[in-house]
Amino acid sequence: MAIRGALGGVLMGLANLVPGISGGTMLLAAGVYPAFIAAIAELTTLRFRLHSVVLLAVVAVGAVAAILSLAGPTRTLVIEDRWMMYSLFIGLTLGGVPLVWRMARPLSAGLIAGTAVGFGLMIAMAFSPTGGSAGEGHAYGRLLLAGTAGAGAMILPGVSGGYLLLLLGQYLPILGAVDKLKLVLLTASAGEGIDLPLLSESLHVVIPVGIGVLVGIVGISNLLQWTLDRFPKPTLGLLLGLLLGAVAGLWPFQEGVAPKVGEVFEGQVLSQEGLAELDPGDWPMERFRPDTRQAGGSLLLIGLGLAATLAIDRLGRIRTREETATKGG
Repeated sequence: MAIRGALGGVLMGLANLVPGISGGTMLLAAGVYPAFIAAIAELTTLRFRLHSVVLLAVVAVGAVAAILSLAGPTRTLVIEDRWMMYSLFIGLTLGGVPLVWRMARPLSAGLIAGTAVGFGLMIAMAFSPTGGSAGEGHAYGRLLLAGTAGAGAMILPGVSGGYLLLLLGQYLPILGAVDKLKLVLLTASAGEGIDLPLLSESLHVVIPVGIGVLVGIVGISNLLQWTLDRFPKPTLGLLLGLLLGAVAGLWPFQEGVAPKVGEVFEGQVLSQEGLAELDPGDWPMERFRPDTRQAGGSLLLIGLGLAATLAIDRLGRIRTREETATKGG
C-alpha cells in the first residue's frame, strides 16, 4: 500500500498542476482513494493509526515532489503555448464528466437543480472581469481561498483543483512561487547559501496557499462528505455542473498581450521600468481568431485529453473492482 500510495501521490501532484485532471481520480487509478479518505477522516477526529499516518505521509511526499519538480515547466508551457495547453485542459476536464455522472445517476429533480447551480457559478466566474485571468496579484485572501478551494476539490474524483486556481486567477502566480521555492532549495543544497529575497517572495504566496490547503483538506473535504451523505443528488449535480461549466473558462484561443508604457495596469500607470519587470504571466488576456492549423490542432488536443482522462478513469474502476473482489474473497 505504501508503494501505491507514493505512486498515487505523484499522480495527484501532477493532477494539481494540470487544470482538468482530478487528484481524486488519480488516487482512484492508483487504488488508494478509499484508504486515503478514511485516513483523512481518522486524523481529523484525532485518531492516529500508524497505517493511516504512513499512507498520508507517502501520498504527501509524492505529491510535493511532483509539484516542486514540474511547476516551472508547466507554467512556461501555459504562458508560451496557451492555446495548446488550454485545448488539452478542455479534453481533460470533459473526461471527468462520465465519472461524476455514474455517481449521480439516475436523473432527478435534485440532480438537475444542482447541475444548473454549478453550471451557472462556473459561467459567472468565467465571464467575470477577473475570471480566468492570470494577473490577479498575490492578495493573501485570494491565495487563501485558492488553496482552500483547490484542496477541497482534489478530494473528490472528477473535480479539478487546478482549474479552480485558474478561474481564481492564481494558477500562474502559485506555479511561479513554487518554482522559486524549488530554486531556493536547490541553491541551498548546493552550498551556495539561501537567496533570502527570492525565498521571501515565494513564501508570501506559498504560506497563505498552504494554510488554505490545510483548511480545505480538513474542513471542505468533511463538509463535502457530509453533504454527499445527506444530499447526494444535489451535491453530485453541483459537481457535474461545475465540470460542464468549466469548459467556458478554458477558451483556448486567447493570449497574453504586453501592456504599453503609460497604460494603467492593476491600478498603476506603467513606466518603462515597470513594464520591463512585469512577468509575462501577468499580462492581460485577449482572444484571437485561430487559423486552420490552430483550430485543427485544438480539436486533436481536446480529443487526446478526453481519451487520457477516460483511460485513467477506467484504470481506477479496474483497481476498485480488484480491491472489492480481494476483500470479498
